[in-house]
Amino acid sequence: MQEQAPNTLKIKFWAEADRPREKLLSNGRTALTDAELIAILIGTGTIRHSALDLAKIILNSASNNLFTLGKFSIEDLRKIKGIGEAKAVVIAAALELGRRRRYEDPASLPKIASSRDAFELLHGDISDLPHEEFWVLLLNRANRLIRKKKISAGGVSGTVADPKIIYHCALESLASGIIVAHNHPSGNLNASRQDIELTKKLSEAGKMLDIQMLDHLIIAGNNYYSFADEGAI
Repeated sequence: MQEQAPNTLKIKFWAEADRPREKLLSNGRTALTDAELIAILIGTGTIRHSALDLAKIILNSASNNLFTLGKFSIEDLRKIKGIGEAKAVVIAAALELGRRRRYEDPASLPKIASSRDAFELLHGDISDLPHEEFWVLLLNRANRLIRKKKISAGGVSGTVADPKIIYHCALESLASGIIVAHNHPSGNLNASRQDIELTKKLSEAGKMLDIQMLDHLIIAGNNYYSFADEGAI
């Protein structure tokens, strides 16, 4: 026997004041909950769940935390029943726009005054990964963050960091300085020979382009090693 859908009203049958789209138009976007905003992005629900129901399920899968949801990949979102590729892409794109918006207002750009500041900006992205990733922080003349960007991802014991790609990103963003970082999934904070050689190569390349390389961090869990703090740069 075919399973019957639960007896829930679809959004189009709700009172107009309760529908997310109409609520946004009449009351403004700040009047909507996180779930209602996500429901607008989703657009349609499934036989069993309205778009708002799906939005609540998505939030629940991220412990009702938008920061956590922002880390979800397309594949993570597609694991949620009722979220296909198209819906997952829309949600991911909206979250990425929100993340980028944080760094558009110069007055709100975080200032990097120490290795700890750089670590705080990056550890949420790479500290707990099971594989290595290489990131760069692009800074203006006041050492305020223009943007941060993942350069590469590799295996458990290494990843490729091409100086040409790193400085191409810096030139595109008109950066005056950079801080690079990568993680060690093993928890070992010791710089390898390759780490030391890469740091020297990046520093020399930056001098040629008048872009100062300020630091290279190795991040392992909640700890880090700073080449600048150790006088190794």
